[in-house]
Amino acid sequence: MNLRSLTMVRRIGQLRSADWLFLLALFALLALGLSAIYSVELSQASGSFLNVKKQLIAMAVGGAAFLVIALSNYKSLQNYSLAFYVLCNGLLAAVLVFGNTIRGSTGWFVLGPVSFQPVELMKVSLVIALATYFSRKAVRPFSLRSLYQSGLITAVPVVLVLMQPDFGSASVLMGLWIMVMMFAGMPWRYIALMGTVGVGAFYLSWQYFFAAYQKARILTFLDPSLDPLGQGYNVTQAIIAIGSGGWFGSGLGFGTQSQLKFLPESQTDFIFAVIAEELGFFGVSLLMVAFALLFVRLWQMARRASDDFTAYLVLGVGIVIFLQFLVNVGMNLGLFPVTGIGLPYVSYGGSSLVVMLVLAAVIQSVAIRGRGSHLR
Repeated sequence: MNLRSLTMVRRIGQLRSADWLFLLALFALLALGLSAIYSVELSQASGSFLNVKKQLIAMAVGGAAFLVIALSNYKSLQNYSLAFYVLCNGLLAAVLVFGNTIRGSTGWFVLGPVSFQPVELMKVSLVIALATYFSRKAVRPFSLRSLYQSGLITAVPVVLVLMQPDFGSASVLMGLWIMVMMFAGMPWRYIALMGTVGVGAFYLSWQYFFAAYQKARILTFLDPSLDPLGQGYNVTQAIIAIGSGGWFGSGLGFGTQSQLKFLPESQTDFIFAVIAEELGFFGVSLLMVAFALLFVRLWQMARRASDDFTAYLVLGVGIVIFLQFLVNVGMNLGLFPVTGIGLPYVSYGGSSLVVMLVLAAVIQSVAIRGRGSHLR
């Protein structure tokens, strides 16, 4: 057996050290998502199951990337943090000029049958950039310099994303920054300062960045009766679908809201409602247990991290997944405005799924290389 073969065998053997509970939760979410997408496709007249096929291709691409990244040394990400950050901001700027407009947002590159959202890649880049910054340059105790320097790192992509406009993704990036700073020990007076700045930023965004449909979503969220057949229609139908699920649901392919097309964006924004209607309380419980297991493993891994970069990297990945989970489920229940954020690992979407699998691969790379001291 030659040296290359021995190296390959050794690397594959490293998978025995993977976090299998995390992987179990991941597989459950992927299976639930694919089942729900297949169910929605049953109602399509063409019968081609095109979206199912695209999702399977995205899983294959993401799975290949998963293996490569999981078997690599995640600490090398620090060396490429700046270059990756600049590249992703360049893509965000380029999409404003050369991108395609879909559902009111100029945030897509479309090349034939393949479409890609640069903001998805930016989520990975910002996680790495903030982890690198707080592990190398942030001083303790938390200083005002840490606030504005990390804020500048975050502000550049946030402004570019708001210009698309994509308020949902911009909120995820902002939420990532805020929560990472809280874990870094940010004092409450800074939190109050940020709250004041946030109110001002929201006012400016409302005046100059938000599109008409985004303003309508927020106003309808506050009072759905303002547009019951327009912006308020989606949430109303989602709540009806969730409420009709019962204990075990109507069965895959038999949900009236999704199969009769009362529920818009059923494969993306409102896939949680599809699962609730067709698999009922049992399906929703399985979904919640899978996410809970995933978050518990991430938190435990962050607490046992051997160094600050590892801790902040794991926390950043967990925050991105958690925020998207929280926003998606919240808008399905009418608790948050509809922002176009999909349910991680579950909703249909090629670029989103591949990026989410890349984040999972980073976590597995951390798990394979062991755990050590607590986050300081």
